[in-house]
Amino acid sequence: MKEENENLEESKIDEHTEEAENVESQEQSENEDNDSLEAARAEAEEYKDKYLRAHADFENAKRRLEKDKMNAVSYANESFAKDILAVLDSFESALTSIESADEENSAEVLKQMKEGVTLTYEQLKKILEKNHIKEVDCSGEFNPEVHQAIMQVESDEYEEGDVVQVMQKGYTIKDRVLRPAMVSTCKKND
Repeated sequence: MKEENENLEESKIDEHTEEAENVESQEQSENEDNDSLEAARAEAEEYKDKYLRAHADFENAKRRLEKDKMNAVSYANESFAKDILAVLDSFESALTSIESADEENSAEVLKQMKEGVTLTYEQLKKILEKNHIKEVDCSGEFNPEVHQAIMQVESDEYEEGDVVQVMQKGYTIKDRVLRPAMVSTCKKND
């Protein structure tokens, strides 16, 4: 019986040792799981931080681009406006010349006015050309893309469909029509 008791005690000790080892193994496994869970959480936090920073950078860039776009639209005509100011100055000078005219020098002032208006007209044409604004060519055949026929006239000098007279000049900016030329076209009597 003593031997049985010893065997029983040994078996209990073995069971306790085995249980202790299992508990220790479970605790070690749980510690490893906790460590990998903490590592995963830290990695997720790092990715979240990177995402938030990238999203904030994107939103800032988007706002900057929108502001730049609005400025570009707002000030797109600044160069053209500066060029036109020179024409305004010329007209103001002409008006001043008219006011200073009297009966004695009116012929001279009229001559200077004609010269000034001609120079101002040429100056304006150069500014328009510089800004890609060109006069529509009205010679030859009627072109519905750049001409607007407002009347037809009979003429033996022109072919049917040709532009006979320009009532108002038309203009294009680059390849786009700003204003079609208002013209009269030739029609033949049959």
